[in-house]
Amino acid sequence: MNKQTLRTGFLSAFFALGFAMHSAHALETKTETEKGIDRYRELIADGNPADLYEMEGEEIWKKPAGPKNASLEKCDLGLGPGVVKGAYVSLPRYFSDAGKVMDLEMRLGHCMKTVQGIDVKDTKYNKDDHKKIIALATYVAAQSKGMPVAVPQGHAEEKRLYEVGKRVFFYRAGPYDFACATCHAADNTRIRLQGLPNLTANEPAGKAFTSWPAYRVGNGQLWPMQKRLNDCYRQQRFPEPVYGSEATVALSVYMGVNGKGVASLAPTIKR
Repeated sequence: MNKQTLRTGFLSAFFALGFAMHSAHALETKTETEKGIDRYRELIADGNPADLYEMEGEEIWKKPAGPKNASLEKCDLGLGPGVVKGAYVSLPRYFSDAGKVMDLEMRLGHCMKTVQGIDVKDTKYNKDDHKKIIALATYVAAQSKGMPVAVPQGHAEEKRLYEVGKRVFFYRAGPYDFACATCHAADNTRIRLQGLPNLTANEPAGKAFTSWPAYRVGNGQLWPMQKRLNDCYRQQRFPEPVYGSEATVALSVYMGVNGKGVASLAPTIKR
């Protein structure tokens, strides 16, 4: 082996060592950054404004209203009429009375119509009767806090929606050729200070799935899951899905099934 070969080998080893040290430092920096973000979230979580929505939702749930002058305590969210504990972590699911898979927001709207006679026609976010659905979703979600995610897959439609959600998750299109998977199918990725959970993995999928409804500090709004998913489409430069779109329900099924067994966090607070 001549001197040039030795020199080349030494330089290659030197730069490889330097790159490894730089990568280790970057990983350490990311870890410290994540710790800082966690501390920030702990601070703002003290007195989460979502608690006010939860209280309002409980009042709406129990108060007779609509042409039928009935309370939503007769609403079946999948575990029997009036049962809210555990309902959030077991949705979306198939409902035979509706003939389709429904997420929490859709099911609440269905109950308002069938139980109370209130037809939630304006499905724009935070408008008219949709305000009630936001509060109700927060109330119902809070009753399952700490419970394990258990989105069912026993019905053929539930299985179909999972496969639809998986296809939607990996579907690339739009002006930037984006997919949900572009940002959410790998570990340890971020945009600026924002960590990007890998939604194909169990724990990150479960935490992301049960992070909504959440109060957004940045805009002072309470976002349920469908609003969050619609905003993801906006960021991908896709057209915003219609409220209650099968695509958004399917994505919820996909995340929920992937997150099986993870303890629910909702309602949460976000920056």
